[in-house]
Amino acid sequence: MRENKTQIVIGSDHAAYQLKEKIKAYLIESGMDVKDVGTYSEDSVDYADFGIKVSKMVSAGEYERGILFCGTGLGMSMVANKFPHVRAGLCSGLFSAIMSRRHNDSNILVMGGRVIGEELAKEIVRVWLETPFEGGRHQLRIDKFDRIEEMM
Repeated sequence: MRENKTQIVIGSDHAAYQLKEKIKAYLIESGMDVKDVGTYSEDSVDYADFGIKVSKMVSAGEYERGILFCGTGLGMSMVANKFPHVRAGLCSGLFSAIMSRRHNDSNILVMGGRVIGEELAKEIVRVWLETPFEGGRHQLRIDKFDRIEEMM
């Protein structure tokens, strides 16, 4: 019988491969069940391919949460937010990570491997995973996001 672990899907491009690997190890050490969809080296790849993989799984409900990494985090966040029911937050500090969860119920965390270092990234991941969504008036705003998707 399998342990009930928090499941998270992660992906990166070549520019953030090293940071992804360090965060993957941190997540596993923290008791998470991690699915890594790539990339698996520093060979040049298109970030969108990996952003699509992670976002598709979160959008479909296969994984409750995901983490994406690219050089700046900008491209990955743009890709992720194209998917229904995905609320990807690009975070380079603790406050943005906390607020992306507390007020926006972000389900994908995005970080830039060329923007932040390993220790800060670990702290961002920790607070992002630990911070609950407040709901209430913030849920009303999330509902507006969902209505946008329905109009498309």
